[in-house]
Amino acid sequence: MALDFHDVFAPTASILEIVLRGTVLYWFLFLVLRFVLRRDTGSAGISDILLIVLLGDAAQNGMIGQHDGVVDALTLIATLVAWNYLLNYLAFHFAAFRWLSDPPPICLIRNGRLVRSAMRSEHLTDAEVMAKLRDAGIERVSDARAMYLESDGSFSVLKRRR
Repeated sequence: MALDFHDVFAPTASILEIVLRGTVLYWFLFLVLRFVLRRDTGSAGISDILLIVLLGDAAQNGMIGQHDGVVDALTLIATLVAWNYLLNYLAFHFAAFRWLSDPPPICLIRNGRLVRSAMRSEHLTDAEVMAKLRDAGIERVSDARAMYLESDGSFSVLKRRR
């Protein structure tokens, strides 16, 4: 069976349709991940990782539909990369866009005391917070002046001065 280059490289769908599908799904997934997942990959739980895998699988059919040509896939990939680049560019150059891509830090410990409401909203247990404190060389909550969940999902800890 001979390879038909036309079948491989001819788009099977309108380029505009692929760009539109990619745009809609990119923004939907971006917003879901921006507002649902906040912790970094190192602290993501099994359910967080499973959610990302399932979102990717579910989005694949919505983005590409029944199309399977190389040009279709390349157009979709280029659309997703372009949106990602544009969002990063806008967030870097314009403060008004930063709130969308970089959520503000959340205070988890203030003046040596746990901020339970913040922990609850981020679904963080005492054990998880204590593990991050130990990573920072602190054994007791009272020895921390403050602890923040940063916009990139990392934790920063400020020690009390003695």
